[in-house]
Amino acid sequence: MEDEPMSAEESLNLIARQNRQTRRELGGGPARMLAAWAFAWLIGWGFTYVAVQPGVEIPGWVAGGIVVPLLFLGAVGYTAYTSIRSGRGIRGPSRTVGAMYGYSWTVSSIGLMVVDVRITQFQALSSDQVSLLWSGSWLLLTGVLYMAGGMVWQDKLMYGLGAWMIVSAALSVLVGFPANFLVLSVCGGGGFLIGAIVYYVREKTGR
Repeated sequence: MEDEPMSAEESLNLIARQNRQTRRELGGGPARMLAAWAFAWLIGWGFTYVAVQPGVEIPGWVAGGIVVPLLFLGAVGYTAYTSIRSGRGIRGPSRTVGAMYGYSWTVSSIGLMVVDVRITQFQALSSDQVSLLWSGSWLLLTGVLYMAGGMVWQDKLMYGLGAWMIVSAALSVLVGFPANFLVLSVCGGGGFLIGAIVYYVREKTGR
């Protein structure tokens, strides 16, 4: 008697288990990627917050034009390297889902960048408001994509991290400039750091 086909829920659970097992075996779990982003957000946005304080003799372009981009490019590069390395042992539906999720980040990031750049070109917003637009919208996008990933891989921690990022995005806009940079550093970077620690413990315990 042939086995009955798995339901959609059973298929997703199988994909999630295969991903976790393969990543543990290859040393490419999400803990390291989240740690890289935690470092970038904590240091980059923390430095930006300090740089814009009255009496601090640090040009704004140093933080926004050099420090933050370099840290984020480093995090992107490390994430890509880790994802490729861990993806080598994944085949079938798991690989397809992972690739589609990665493309979602690329497509949505490009789309959001076009929107934010175009709105900025209208010159209807002050420099402070532009800061709120960019930081809030990017943090919101990060949260939405993490929640989507949590749903796909049945990962409650990833889903919760996404929800936290969305709350942090709203808070960053509500507190205004320049406190929004502090929210990005403490709440955004802190969220990544907590997630990295929890995933690291999971990897070590095999859960």
